Amino acid sequence: MALAYTPGLKVKASTIFDAMRRLPIPGQVLVKEGETVDFDTIVARTSVPGGVEIVKLVYLLGVDPDDVGRYVRKKVGDSVKKDEVIAEKKGFMGMFGSVATSPTTGVVQQISELTGQVTIVEAPVPLEVRAYVPGKIEKVLPNEGVIVRTSGALIQGIFGLGGEIHGQIAFAVDSPDEMLTEDRIREDHAGKIVVGGSLVRVDALRKAVSVGVKGIVVGGIEDKDLSDFLGYEIGVAITGHENVGLTLIVTEGFGGMRMSDRSFNLLKTLEGKEAAVNGATQIRAGVIRPEIIVPQLGPETRARISGDFVPQKGMEPGMAVRIIREPDFGRIGKIVSLPVDLQVVETESPVRVLQVELEDGRTVVVPRADVEIIEE
Repeated sequence: MALAYTPGLKVKASTIFDAMRRLPIPGQVLVKEGETVDFDTIVARTSVPGGVEIVKLVYLLGVDPDDVGRYVRKKVGDSVKKDEVIAEKKGFMGMFGSVATSPTTGVVQQISELTGQVTIVEAPVPLEVRAYVPGKIEKVLPNEGVIVRTSGALIQGIFGLGGEIHGQIAFAVDSPDEMLTEDRIREDHAGKIVVGGSLVRVDALRKAVSVGVKGIVVGGIEDKDLSDFLGYEIGVAITGHENVGLTLIVTEGFGGMRMSDRSFNLLKTLEGKEAAVNGATQIRAGVIRPEIIVPQLGPETRARISGDFVPQKGMEPGMAVRIIREPDFGRIGKIVSLPVDLQVVETESPVRVLQVELEDGRTVVVPRADVEIIEE
C-alpha cells in the first residue's frame, strides 16, 4: 500500500498529550515524578536577572572620571530608589551645583573612576511555570522543568493569538455556519472559552474583552479585523505573546471559513468542561499549532496516562485531510487513492498527488504537499 507523510492537524476525541514545561534559564523544579498536578500548579521557579542602568556622572556633574568618587553618595552594594540622589557636586557659594539621580530602583553594582559611570542593577524578577494541564508528572528535567502527561481531547487550529489560559467551554452559536457577532457575546461568557462558527468580527472580539471572555474559538477571521484588533499588521514570527485581553484560536483559516463539523461537534460534546487553550503559532521551521486541550481524567482514563504513544501513520485511503492551498483551501475530505506515478500539475512540475473526495461530493486531484492529515 502506498504511504506518504505530511504534517498533521489533530482533532482527537481521546489522546495522550505531553506538555513540556521548561524554564527559560536554570532554576528550581518544585514537583516530583509521578506527582499529580492541576492547571495552575506551579511546577518550576526561577529568577530572571534584573535590568542594568548606567548613570554617566562625568556628563551629569561635569567632572573628570577619576574625580567621581569625591561626589558619589553611595558605595558598591548600597540599595537605591528611583529618583534618589546618588551623587552631588556643590557649586560656588551654594550656586550652580548639579546632582545625579538614580533612573531606577536597585543596587549599586559598580562605581568606575575609569569611565566615570555608576552601574545600577535592578532586582531579579521571579518567574514561575505552571502545569498548564492537569495530569501526572511524567518526567523531571533537573533545574529546567518537567513533562506533564494528560489524557483527553485535543483540537488544533490553523492560527492563534495570546498565551496559555484555561476556562469552561461555552457555545455562542448553534451551527458551524453562523458568524460570531457582537450580540452573541453575553455577560455570562465572562471567564469562559467561547466557541463561534464561521467568522468573528472585530467588534465581537472587543466586546469579548470588555466582558472578560478568556478565549475565542472560531472557524475564520478577516485580515483587516485581525489587524484592527491588534492595532498592527502581524508578521510571520511566532505568536502567543500578544497582550490583547484574550486568546484566539482560528481552526480553519482567514476569511469566512465554516468550522469543520469534526471540530465543532467534538467541542459541542465538551461544552461545560474545563479546557486549556494556547494561541501560540509558528508556521515556519519547528511548526507550533494553537491548541485546545480538554483533559478527561476520570478513573477510566487515568490508567491510560501511563501508556505509550502510537506513532503517527502515513497517509492512506480513507484518511481525513484538509487542503491547504487554493483553489480549495480549507476544504476537508477523505483520501480516495494515492497514485504511485508522478503527475504534472499547473506549475508544470511533476509531483506525487492524491485524490480527495470533498465534503460537497467532488473528487479533486491535489499535490500531496498541499494537504495535511487530520488525526482522529
